[in-house]
Amino acid sequence: MGQTHGALTLTLPIQWSTGLRIDVAVGDEEKSFFAKLIEREEFVGMAEAEYEGQKAISAVIPEHAVEPIAWGYYEGDRTKAWFLTHFRNLVPRPPPLSSFLPVVKKLHQESVSPTGKFGFHVTPFYGPPPMIVSWTDNWEKFWTREFRSGLEYVQRMRGEDPELAEIAEEFIDKVVPRLLRPLQTGGRNIKPSLCHGDLWDGNIQIDWDTKKPMVFDPCPFYGHCEMDLQCMRSPRYVVGLDFVKEYSKGVGKSEPIEDFDDRNALYAIAKEEMLRLLDKHPNGLAGFKGDLTPTVTTKADHVAVIEAKL
Repeated sequence: MGQTHGALTLTLPIQWSTGLRIDVAVGDEEKSFFAKLIEREEFVGMAEAEYEGQKAISAVIPEHAVEPIAWGYYEGDRTKAWFLTHFRNLVPRPPPLSSFLPVVKKLHQESVSPTGKFGFHVTPFYGPPPMIVSWTDNWEKFWTREFRSGLEYVQRMRGEDPELAEIAEEFIDKVVPRLLRPLQTGGRNIKPSLCHGDLWDGNIQIDWDTKKPMVFDPCPFYGHCEMDLQCMRSPRYVVGLDFVKEYSKGVGKSEPIEDFDDRNALYAIAKEEMLRLLDKHPNGLAGFKGDLTPTVTTKADHVAVIEAKL
């Protein structure tokens, strides 16, 4: 099983869960459930993360997410866990972009961070590695620490890569502040939106019975809404750059709008894009000509923005 993470593609045999359909007869009625079994101790937290993620997403877009039922540990063995939800007949292909855009728009615009900050209350997993999602009101800090964590994971799995490490440090020093700090300075700001976290073709399908788009298998956190477009820069996905273009028109671009495409490239974390952005922004934050005075906001400010859009 290959896993794309950070600036490298891992080609390691990583299997972290098993999915099962369970059919149960209740009187004359048959009910179907989906269970995910996690039997490797280092991944046992995935059960709680998926439950909490699906619960949060279902609360905002109930017609487009499967509400979870429960999660727990194996009896007498806390090194193994399970996650249970309702079984849905899904068509294994992404929905039309025109029907999917309103779903993502609602998730991002109507969700409210319970703390008014970026983060999540349990640890999600982006593939095998756990994310760092402790609460912070600084998006640049949130993204940088997660980028460093992902880089460390790749280095552990593939071995030390001094060239990549050098590029990454320069990237963090120059490109990250240049593209992320302006989001929360100069009177500009972003609200912490609930992000699915892993919106690629395999996690976006069509419900056979309702014909509606469905999302599942999240890597949830409250973050910058544009972060949810990170997988779509890859040309191999159906839900790709065409969707990013439609999102920018139908949902909008965060200020500064002229940085939208570069932020999308930054979030994608591809090595060639890192080098391109370093070449484009050699002076780092000094190359930004706008106001960089920190913007001060509260949770109430984010709620007011949401209400104004409804």
